[in-house]
Amino acid sequence: MEKVRSNSNPNVKKSNEPIKIVKAEELKIRQLKMRSNYYTMFMTLLNFFLVFAAGHFRDFLRLLGYLKCDTKFDSKKNIAAKIQPIVDGFTAFYIRHIAIYAHDTMCRPLCSTPSAEIEICERKRQTQFHSTYKQTGRILKSLNFASYNYLGFAQNRGPCAEASKSAVEKYGIGMGSTRSEVGSIQLHTDLENLIAEFLGKEDAITFGMGFITNAGNIPAILGKGCLLMSDELNHASIILGSKLGGVKVQTFNHNDMVDFEKKLRKAVIEGQPKTRRPWKKIIVIVEGIYSMEGTISYIPSLIALKQKYKFYIWLDEAHSIGAMGPTGRGVVEYWGSDANEIDIMMGTFSKSFGAHGGYIASTKAVVSHIRRQTHTNYASAMTPGVAMQIYSSLRIIMGRDDRYPNDGQRRIRQLAENTRYFRTELYKRGYVVAGGDHSPVVPVLLNYPGKVTIASRYMLLNGIAITIAALPAVPITESRIRFCLSASHTREMLDYCIEKLDEVNSILSFNYFSKNPIPPMPYPPPFEIVQKC
Repeated sequence: MEKVRSNSNPNVKKSNEPIKIVKAEELKIRQLKMRSNYYTMFMTLLNFFLVFAAGHFRDFLRLLGYLKCDTKFDSKKNIAAKIQPIVDGFTAFYIRHIAIYAHDTMCRPLCSTPSAEIEICERKRQTQFHSTYKQTGRILKSLNFASYNYLGFAQNRGPCAEASKSAVEKYGIGMGSTRSEVGSIQLHTDLENLIAEFLGKEDAITFGMGFITNAGNIPAILGKGCLLMSDELNHASIILGSKLGGVKVQTFNHNDMVDFEKKLRKAVIEGQPKTRRPWKKIIVIVEGIYSMEGTISYIPSLIALKQKYKFYIWLDEAHSIGAMGPTGRGVVEYWGSDANEIDIMMGTFSKSFGAHGGYIASTKAVVSHIRRQTHTNYASAMTPGVAMQIYSSLRIIMGRDDRYPNDGQRRIRQLAENTRYFRTELYKRGYVVAGGDHSPVVPVLLNYPGKVTIASRYMLLNGIAITIAALPAVPITESRIRFCLSASHTREMLDYCIEKLDEVNSILSFNYFSKNPIPPMPYPPPFEIVQKC
């Protein structure tokens, strides 16, 4: 695997000065962590203990025949019928007594495009066990704070939709083959060239699924004798890819460069297990923005450590590409760093581009190696309509569409302003908000799992769609609701959402910082940070 030798991002100034570890405080960029007082954490744990105790008591009554249970999670009936249960043990217990009661807040079916406003199909519970729901035929019109539509390109009309329609008329719905056979068209090549140019890389390759871009390509780069340094909160696709590759994995504390260097130094000194031979290759994988935390990776510090220890960097920009930086080029541009220092840039098209799929951008040698070795090339080629949606939206972001020369920059600035305003208003009210100040992913800590389900239902009844996260997706004491901001949100939409959140807070009381709120952002919005750095 070669080091990156591609042309650097034109927006980054070159310098001969040695790279230093840059702390976020020096750039006046805050990274807020989920934190609560000990009383709240204790009460949350007590809440879980009581729920578990009640669950075991209910199971005891069920064994005595006093209570019925949904046969879907009844392992005894499955065993009697000689059928292996799908889930058993603690997983079945957790689903049966906790998760199933929040099922109506998840997997909500849509009947519209996931733009700033969406239409959700209402469902009603059909059984006493909460496991079966039926659509009522009623449509719930809601403001969309749940989808990753950062730049507002998830539309069924407009320039991108018209371009996709033209591509379907020319090429059809699907390609009917893989890229390695007869499924490649000129549009695929044009898209990959444009992505490489956008990111300042020599070459790029695209895939039809974002998850498999990590899971399927990490094994093509890493194998036995290699070391993967992974942030403890990395996405499941990265975890799966490392398992498939059989690579040695060393996790480090989330976004903690001190802990990362400590564990990296130890791994370098000790070498491979048993043999103590030097590692064949060391790759560090981090995300640009972490979807559950909203935190932003410390790219300058990571690059500085790379200069010292000579490892490779794999950057997952699924949530940051298009949404961060003055021109939407992601967290590398956001921090004012050089794209040459990032060996492999990975990202997805399902967020800022309003489509689906993923990409990897690197040197020609690395991309050519992936084309030959990855198993993801056995999948069907990206459909023409999706490829054109990505291509046309990327041209708008880059200002290449003569009909809308400033629309891309407008969207990026609007998202930055919406993020600044929304986060500042939540800070003022004392909510526990996590992540970087400029991150469009805005998690709000509620602690108690019961609170997040009530908040989700209340917001939906008042026309606002949000997402929730609880155990096992997040730590047991850090249940939260999450808002995903978009350039298509208006100030009125943001104000209405904040108003309804305040109403929920008046019922549930989760503004734990009301007496000592987080100070507002005293520095410019993201599109000015590169110049300030």
